[in-house]
Parts: sequence; structure tokens; C-alpha cells
Amino acid sequence: MPEVLRKIVISNSDVISKNWLEEIKAKRESDYTTSISDSLYHTTNQEFINVIFSSINRQGNTGAMDDFAERLINLGWPLSYITDGLQTFRRVTIDFILSQSEQVDTEEFSRILNIVENWVEPIINQLVNQYSGSWEHTVSLQRLALRELSAPLIPVMDNITVMPLVGTIDTERAKSIMENLLEGVMKHHAEVVLIDITGVPVVDTMVAHHIIQAAEAVRLIGSKCILVGIRPEIAQTIVNLGIDLTKFPTKSTLRKGFATALKETNREIVNLEDSNEDVTKILNSLK
Repeated sequence: MPEVLRKIVISNSDVISKNWLEEIKAKRESDYTTSISDSLYHTTNQEFINVIFSSINRQGNTGAMDDFAERLINLGWPLSYITDGLQTFRRVTIDFILSQSEQVDTEEFSRILNIVENWVEPIINQLVNQYSGSWEHTVSLQRLALRELSAPLIPVMDNITVMPLVGTIDTERAKSIMENLLEGVMKHHAEVVLIDITGVPVVDTMVAHHIIQAAEAVRLIGSKCILVGIRPEIAQTIVNLGIDLTKFPTKSTLRKGFATALKETNREIVNLEDSNEDVTKILNSLK
């Protein structure tokens, strides 16, 4: 019986496709596809019904669905479009099969339902797996990007780097800060690292502990940390909590910290106007 029904459905695919397209089109006004252009919507629906019949004709081979699902994912179509479409196909196909029979008892109807379900279920499983895999991959990439952006190490000059911190620092983020800090110091051959906490709203004992640990780790690999961006309220909190930050330099602003970093690397900020006057004096003395 399954093979007989398969031949009936395939040989009448034009009629079933027409009925399916009409139902899908009727639903459009009340669903999420109203913002999609008519041409794209029509083309996608036609491709969808074609790959469904291709899968049925190949007896469960859902390979044709892979490319179709990938295109839908890239275009941002929701999974509900797939599930709604397959549910509609199941209903339209069963209605068509029943219309070809003069009389159908309960047992016969149950067999027809199971056969159609066996056609549709592999397609649903394949598409859900495709979407799930894509979402998991996207979430993984986003999580990695957020981790990198949450604790970036920026080289601003030879041997000097800056790590601007923004937002709340929890244990997981502190681990990322430590990893990025150590990897960045080695990668950029940094002698001095400026940790800027201007954007950190609260510095409590835990946050200070993580910062001290990071600074100590940097010191162990031969570099030096300077903590900058300490606002008056943060300074008061640190004093009230009895947090000891005497092991590494602190500055109120990034500018002051950068000037200190230059001195640590045997450089200094020179006033160009004064420099030009000195050069002029030297040239005049040679005349």
C-alpha cells in the first residue's frame, strides 16, 4: 500500500502542489511573510514544494533539503515557515488521497495517516537539525566575539598596550580578562599594560581581587600593570573595603597612565614648539 499511495501522490503532484500553494498563500496575510516580496515568496514556495516531492519520490532521501534549508537560514526565514508548510502539506495530501477513495474506514484512514507521516517526518527532522546546527554555530560565534570584545587588549605604541574594561566583571569574565591579558602581552611584546576601569560601574572586593590577580600574572611574565580610571567614588570604595593596591601603580586618568607608561619604557612627551626652538638655536650657532 505505501508504494501504491506514493505513485498516486507523485502522479498527481500538480494538483496537490496547487492546493498546497493556495493554502499557503491564504495564510500569508496573517503571518510573518508579509514583509517578503511577492516574487521571492512565490519562488521560495515553489522550491519548497518541489523538494518535498523530490524527497518523497526518492523514498526518504532528504539530501535535496540541505541546500534549500541553508538558503532559508541565510535569508533569515524562521523555522516556523518550514513547520507550517509541512503541516499544510500533510493535511492537503491526506485530503487528496481520501478524495480518491469512495469509502474509507477508520483502519484505512489510520494507515494513510501513518504513511504520509513517514514521508513528512524525515523532512521535518532534517530541517530542524539544519536550523539547530546553524543556530548553535551562530550562538557559539557570538559568544566568542562577546568574550573578545569584553576584554580587548589594544596596542597603542611599541611595548605599551591598553585594556579598557566596561560593565560588570564577574568570575567568568575575569577569566577571559586574564587569558586575553596574558596572550596579548606575549603577542604584542608589551612591557607596560594599562588596565582602564573607567567604564566599570562598581569595584568591590571580588573585582579588585581579579584585577590584582591579573596584574600579578602580568608581572610574573616580565611586564608591568598600571591601573587607570580610578574615579573618586571608586577610590573611596577601595579605601573603605581595605583593598591593597599598593603592589602596582594607579592613576586617575588614562592620559596620566600613558605618560607613566612612556617613562617606564624610557620615553617622554616632547613639546614640539620647544624642540623647534632648540633646533633653530643649534642651526644659528653653526652659521
